[in-house]
Amino acid sequence: MANLNRRIQKETERLVMDPVAGISASPDPSNPRYFHIQISGPITTPYEGGIFELELYLPDEYPMCPPKVRFLTKIYHPNVDRLGRICLDILKDKWSPALQIRSVLLSIQALMSAPNPDDPLDPAIARHWKEDENGANRTAREWCLAYACN
Repeated sequence: MANLNRRIQKETERLVMDPVAGISASPDPSNPRYFHIQISGPITTPYEGGIFELELYLPDEYPMCPPKVRFLTKIYHPNVDRLGRICLDILKDKWSPALQIRSVLLSIQALMSAPNPDDPLDPAIARHWKEDENGANRTAREWCLAYACN
C-alpha cells in the first residue's frame, strides 16, 4: 500500500508541476484517488472551444488495473455513452501498469480528435458518424456549444 500511495503522489505531483497542454487534473482534497479533470476541446475538432469536465478515480488495485474515467459534460461522440463512460482500449484490455494518469488523459484527448466509430460505445452515434460524418460533426459541435462552451 505504501508503494501505491507513493506512486499516486508522484503522478499527482507531475500532473500539477508539469501539466499537459489543454488538460487540467486536480486531486480532490478529501480523496487523493479522485481527480477533477478538465480537457479543452482539441482545435480543428467540433469540440474546439469547449471545456469538458471528467472524473477519474484510482481503484484500490491501481496500477494493476486501470483508472475509472468518465465524462461529466455531455459529449456527442461514438466512443462515449450517455452516462459519460468511455470506450478506450487502455481503460479495458490494453491496460498496463506502466501507463499513468497522464497517458490516460492524453489518450482521451486524442480520442476526441479522432473518434473511432468502428469500436463504438454508442451505436446510434457511430452509425451517424459512418453514414454522415459532416452531419455527426455538426451535431457534435452543437452539443459542444450547448454543454461545454458556457
